[in-house]
Amino acid sequence: MSEPERKSNSNGTTMPTLGGEQGLNRYLAEIKKFPVLTAEQEYMLAKRFSEHQDPEAAKQLVTSHLRLVAKIAMGYRGYGLPVSELIAEGNIGLMQGVKKFEPDRGFRLATYAMWWIKASMQEFILRSWSLVKIGTTAAQKKLFFNLRRMKNNMQAFEDGDLRPEDVAKISTDLGVSESEVIEMNRRMAMGGDTSLNVSMREDGDGQWQDWLVDSEPLQDERVAEAQETDVRHHLLMEAMDSLNEREKHILTERRLIDEPKTLEELSQEYNVSRERVRQIEVRAFEKLQKAMLRIANDKRLLATI
Repeated sequence: MSEPERKSNSNGTTMPTLGGEQGLNRYLAEIKKFPVLTAEQEYMLAKRFSEHQDPEAAKQLVTSHLRLVAKIAMGYRGYGLPVSELIAEGNIGLMQGVKKFEPDRGFRLATYAMWWIKASMQEFILRSWSLVKIGTTAAQKKLFFNLRRMKNNMQAFEDGDLRPEDVAKISTDLGVSESEVIEMNRRMAMGGDTSLNVSMREDGDGQWQDWLVDSEPLQDERVAEAQETDVRHHLLMEAMDSLNEREKHILTERRLIDEPKTLEELSQEYNVSRERVRQIEVRAFEKLQKAMLRIANDKRLLATI
């Protein structure tokens, strides 16, 4: 297997780059060598980059999340495209995420960058598939990227047409017409999936199924998600104290419960117009956002003392 190409910066730090599918094995091994950053390390690097445009800080942020890109790329391997190309596109999305990341918001880079990575890969898939009219609307994109998962949940594994009841459910759940579901299913069946038994190397050694990723989140993903949830919860609880009782109640009933109340229900409860309830909700939400940002900044400042 050929070595992946490597790029060096002025201080000798190297970054592995993909050399096509034949170099994928080595690339996956190389990116595991980059350490997972702690929250403090990540914050300081992100501040260095956002305030001073330090390229080395940006590089460390990128390399520490290359495993995240590879994991996400494996989730899209069923679309018949080379995983190395998916990873390359995802790395572009990761770099965009690093560029736009705002560390003072109090959340981890992995959670933020994930959306940029997925968006970059999805756009690449849509450009690459030779399917007429694919991706022309948001609904069709949603259908394209959710149809396979929904079929698996329904245990509809056959390549032929879906059962009418399955078509109806998918149509309702995704907000598209039944004819669009049928057409998309037929096109995707024609596109075909990549066999997991295909050899990764010319010598026939190693198959794609050997690289199936564990469905459990990566360590940095688990840490990021747990920390983000904890930060959000504490910030929200503290920020809610900035609202008066009416604002707190209306915001809770409208945005913080599983089955929100309507403006009409709350207008009757408070004996005011629906428009007045809406105004209170908007004002309360704006106050809450400002309070959460202020508290987050205060906590960040205290941590540096």
